[in-house]
Amino acid sequence: MPNTHLLIGQGAHKVIALHGWFGHARGWGPLTQHLNGSDFSYAFMDQRGYGGMRGSGGPYTVEQIAQDALALADQLGWQRFSLIGHSMGGSAIQQVLVAAPARVRALVAVTPVSATGVPFDDQGWQLFTAAGSDPAARRGIIDFTTGNRLTGTWLDAMVASTQQHSDDAAVAGYLLSWARTAFVEKIQGQQLPVLVLPGEHDPALGEAACRATWMQHYPNAQLELVRNAGHYPMDEAPIILATQIEKFLATVPA
Repeated sequence: MPNTHLLIGQGAHKVIALHGWFGHARGWGPLTQHLNGSDFSYAFMDQRGYGGMRGSGGPYTVEQIAQDALALADQLGWQRFSLIGHSMGGSAIQQVLVAAPARVRALVAVTPVSATGVPFDDQGWQLFTAAGSDPAARRGIIDFTTGNRLTGTWLDAMVASTQQHSDDAAVAGYLLSWARTAFVEKIQGQQLPVLVLPGEHDPALGEAACRATWMQHYPNAQLELVRNAGHYPMDEAPIILATQIEKFLATVPA
């Protein structure tokens, strides 16, 4: 059986969306309310250990996420499709590209992890490691990556959501994969269209980080800053994010 997923739209352009470390298939905030279901079909997939896949067990790796996404595409009958990846999902969509380059039309990378992984200092690694089981660590990470500027009510809701919709073992396990997996050599020479969308207030995976990685890795990449957003633009600026994504996807060759 394919991974649990949320389907939106009946359009000809097929799109698979892979969520981030603290997300799940139904955790894309208000973004899903603003998508064009006439021209696009979206499949928002639960990674193993998240959403409807809680209790599924691993392996908790970005490579496995990619294989599960391809299995979902097969089950849906989607031979070719574009991909959206948020944060950890940014690494996973590139793993799909590595595994099946002929099937991928375009990549949309939202505040994404790159193919180089993520470097951490000792203090940062300690905080992110603690987030596997510590809600306070998760709250601190969400607050930091959105620029320490958003209401505590939203932060608390985000923490409650990640606790409810993910297995602690999955959160801990995926960290080792998305942070430590480097595979730049496997994506060299790819000419497909790529849109990179860093958040204006994301101090970790913002514009500078994306220009140093994604914009160097993909010769046909374009970057658009998401204004008034940090690491979670699907919550912070959902309408402009939907607009940026679909304006780009509308230009992608069939």
